[in-house]
Amino acid sequence: MATFVPRKIFPALNSLPRSYFLGHHKAGLDKMKTMLSHIDLVIECRDYRIPFTSRNPLFEENLAGRERLIVYTKKDLGSEGHERDRIRERLIQDFQRPSAVLFSDYKDKVSIRKIIDFARAHATAADSLTGSRMMIVGMPNVGKSSLLNALRGVGVHKGKVAHTGAQPGVTRKIGTMVKIIEGEESGEGVYLMDTPGVFIPYVPNAEAMLKLALCGSVKDTIIAPTTLADYLLFHLNADDPSSYSDYASPTNDVMVLLDAMARKTGRLQKGGEPDIEASALWLIQRWRNGHLGRFLLDEVTHETLESERRDHEGVGLSLSQGRKMVKELRKQKSRQKHLNTL
Repeated sequence: MATFVPRKIFPALNSLPRSYFLGHHKAGLDKMKTMLSHIDLVIECRDYRIPFTSRNPLFEENLAGRERLIVYTKKDLGSEGHERDRIRERLIQDFQRPSAVLFSDYKDKVSIRKIIDFARAHATAADSLTGSRMMIVGMPNVGKSSLLNALRGVGVHKGKVAHTGAQPGVTRKIGTMVKIIEGEESGEGVYLMDTPGVFIPYVPNAEAMLKLALCGSVKDTIIAPTTLADYLLFHLNADDPSSYSDYASPTNDVMVLLDAMARKTGRLQKGGEPDIEASALWLIQRWRNGHLGRFLLDEVTHETLESERRDHEGVGLSLSQGRKMVKELRKQKSRQKHLNTL
């Protein structure tokens, strides 16, 4: 039997959409800017599985002037707790200096207490009789609301206050201040404000768009589920092809895997034909929930960190530049479509 050889390169998909910057994203960002004078600390959430790709330069550009704590959420979905994970985390912490960095799993109270301790120390240093006001920001579906609920539960022992969901866009407006730490003596305590996720205005790198979509930062209808499943298969094979051995032998053909999954899980259409799209969505959700391996989509090494420092590949475009790039991409697609009909 021939030895399985996983793909080394995923094919470029230049026809993918490159933006998911919606009206409520801009409205939320504008509102955040107006409230910044009342904020002592910005807690920026990024997805542990895509530590570079889930960075949004719009926050650095529009929310500058406030101390920032970067929290990499969903650590439980990307870390096995091995030494290589700890080395990677130290590299990220060094890279983000002078901003403080913490890694979080909202179900892990130890990691939540570390954030609580940081917020308490920051509030104590401010020494304000009116308490401390903080703002939590991040890309869509990066885990802001889940983190706020966890901080409230550990900090003041109260139930959930922010709505959460599997798809982006659950939080569309800036919320009210929520207490996460009780005040001491005459202090009012620490309050945290939830905000809507804000997407990047333009994503020049098609693979970055695939990563964001696979991690749930855009709705599953934006990119074809079979395309996302194929990109996931590419990473599953690079990490551990045996992760899907219950359904199929190692393969580079996503249709072979989805067909086998559909038949083994009963995802069939009328006539017994496999429901490929439903199987693709199920495969993606299985990985998002941590059932098909825990690994990063971004590579974190000294070399990639240096590359990230030198060039963010255009992700840091302003809103106006981003709109121009989106229009230009649409023109290119239109020209190509016209040529194909000749």
